[in-house]
Amino acid sequence: MLGKKFGEKEYVLTILRDVEDEVKRSSALRFKFPWFNDADLATERLAAQMRLNADDHKKLAAATSILRRYVLDDIDRYSRDNRSPPSEVDCRVLAFGQIRDAIVATDDLGMHLLAGDFEIPVWHGCELLAKLRTHKMVTNDLVRKIYAALEENEDLTETWIAAKHTTFVKIFGRLPA
Repeated sequence: MLGKKFGEKEYVLTILRDVEDEVKRSSALRFKFPWFNDADLATERLAAQMRLNADDHKKLAAATSILRRYVLDDIDRYSRDNRSPPSEVDCRVLAFGQIRDAIVATDDLGMHLLAGDFEIPVWHGCELLAKLRTHKMVTNDLVRKIYAALEENEDLTETWIAAKHTTFVKIFGRLPA
């Protein structure tokens, strides 16, 4: 699905190089997401990467710096309610959303808080899946399988757990018990 346009607004899914690099650098992330290094998936991600010109790189660095400073100036606010403060990479991803007028999809609640402070559009994973379903990129059955796999791997976020019997049922129908 990466790199393919869908919907009236011609959304395009991509994974930023920064995220790719973060996973490669972190043994904890590699352990938690072993599928990330699958050769076919890596090839798909690399083929669909966004290319930034020199001006974009400057804007991205400036916006990232502002977001990161904002987080560090009020770290306690971003650490409340089981949130993790947005990292440098998180700030860079949000900065990309800001300079490219893109929607960032994440279930990281700290990133949602920061995005709200700067009016950067952000979706939870279930919102992205709903859009993909609306435009026939995924089926309800696939969504149920994704949820079941996340649940089996104990990788559900609080947002997805809370949405299981409300949002998911309304959008996708019953999920596995």
